[in-house]
Amino acid sequence: MESKIEDLPDILEVDDIRTYLGISKTAAYNLVKSGEFHVVKVGRIFRIPKKSFQTWLQGNE
Repeated sequence: MESKIEDLPDILEVDDIRTYLGISKTAAYNLVKSGEFHVVKVGRIFRIPKKSFQTWLQGNE
């Protein structure tokens, strides 16, 4: 089953990105820490606004 960006929650977790892109947990954390898109870190937990992730995914700035 192919997932759609619209089906993702408005605030993503690293696991949402991992599953959506079909990448490893390590690769997902590396991507989140890369600074490619806006990430909010709350304690040890990363939260990613879906709009920021979607903009990055589409190649927009």
